[in-house]
Amino acid sequence: MTVEKLLTLPESPTAPLSIRAKALVFHDPGSLSLLGDVERIARSEATVLVMGETGTGKELIARHIHSISGRRGPFVAVNCGAFSESLIDAELFGHESGAFTGASQARSGWFEAANGGTLFLDEIGDLPMALQVKLLRVLQERQVVRLGSRKAIPLDVRLVAATNIDLARAVEAQHFRADLYYRLSVAAVRLPPLRERPADIVPLARHFISVYRSRLHLNDVALTEGAQRVLLHYGWPGNIRELENVIHYALIVCRDQQIRAEDIKLVPLSGGASHAQQGLVPGGLAVPDQPQPAPSSPDGLGLLQQAFEALLAETHDALFDEVESALVHAAFAHAGQNQVRAAKVLGITRNMLRTQLQRHGLLSGRREGEDRDSAAATQLSAA
Repeated sequence: MTVEKLLTLPESPTAPLSIRAKALVFHDPGSLSLLGDVERIARSEATVLVMGETGTGKELIARHIHSISGRRGPFVAVNCGAFSESLIDAELFGHESGAFTGASQARSGWFEAANGGTLFLDEIGDLPMALQVKLLRVLQERQVVRLGSRKAIPLDVRLVAATNIDLARAVEAQHFRADLYYRLSVAAVRLPPLRERPADIVPLARHFISVYRSRLHLNDVALTEGAQRVLLHYGWPGNIRELENVIHYALIVCRDQQIRAEDIKLVPLSGGASHAQQGLVPGGLAVPDQPQPAPSSPDGLGLLQQAFEALLAETHDALFDEVESALVHAAFAHAGQNQVRAAKVLGITRNMLRTQLQRHGLLSGRREGEDRDSAAATQLSAA
């Protein structure tokens, strides 16, 4: 099978701890069409918004845009969710000496570091509202003002932003500025999940076999037809990063220089899609479609709909606020009062969750809890 195009991340000592996709193959017809669109966009100066699930290769797309854009400056990647609200302003825009406690000397920000090149802002949806205003001003005026300074520094930076959340819905919920959203999405790129580009799966698997085979000092390793069927029938909730982990494990346990179906260990990231629902048995083998029994009772959403109908039939002065408060309280309790986990359960950013927690009185005296969240975030990013 011919690989039409392969993109990879630069080798890094920290790469094994990353949840980023380290390779992108463009073999599927849909992927090839996407690649053509990306390369046409790259030759312009337009700001780009890359949308896609975690592990689909958004940074690889951003790096490819930079590499063929003709820009001579550096490619600088920044994760907006990796900094606290108090630090991200200085990290992005820089600061002067004495601008805040601990600022013993002046320091340039990431925008200045990327001057002449491309700045990649990942998880742009995590940017606090106050900084969204400042980012919009930088994009409009093409200059940045450091914290503690009145002097504007001219910029020549191409911005590529990425998100794994629906920014349009965040705008509707008033958690993301509409004017910044339209400014960022001049050229929007939707990177489909791996399950929507099945012809890329086996070429990607072969690429990872090549990478890890050399690290494990193995000779040529073949991917059997049975193993290929398993890979193609799985939904890949963790996308490319999950595929990489699966191939790495398969190379460790395989025998006779062949990866067989039983060597493919599949562990979905959530309990919502079991192996049976995916058409797979625990060993990873495809099974024929079987008739499923009709549900005997409504599922969780069905029960919720019934509860809503009952509440609407009653008299409530502030039903929306009451329901929203109940959902936030339940999610926060379910996550053990951990902001990172609660945001993940609700499918929103941590900053959006913090807004709701403050609104519903759940953030008083939370200093210690915030420290636990920061540690949890570090653990999740290293998983």
